[in-house]
Amino acid sequence: MQTLRKKFSDLKLKDGLSIVNSARKGVRPALFYSFSDSVNMPEKNLASLLHIHPRTISNYRDNKKKLNPVESEHLLKLIYLFTTGEELFGGIEPFNQWLHTPNWQDKDKPVDWLNTPGGVDLVLEDVQRLSYGYVV
Repeated sequence: MQTLRKKFSDLKLKDGLSIVNSARKGVRPALFYSFSDSVNMPEKNLASLLHIHPRTISNYRDNKKKLNPVESEHLLKLIYLFTTGEELFGGIEPFNQWLHTPNWQDKDKPVDWLNTPGGVDLVLEDVQRLSYGYVV
């Protein structure tokens, strides 16, 4: 099975600046569907995180319209987060399990924070701390 890093390597997501630069141009709806399939997330759940209706994504695809920069940035940040998480946890399923487990100091689960780009950043910071051996 192909890793997310390889699957989405053409996006060249390496830091916040590369994400913003790509998002400003907008991304094609096909990326939404590809990511949804790759991380085993139902399309309606992913659309909900991005605060758009699944039918809107479908309309964008049918009309060959790109997502707007805000939706694009949010999606690209999610892709970067899941790519990082897959590498740290050794696969998408273990990472998804971690996302749905409450943090030790809080009743919130990391997945609860993914509905804003800033929340994605916070979860990414936790994943990066874990990669250095810190408890989150």
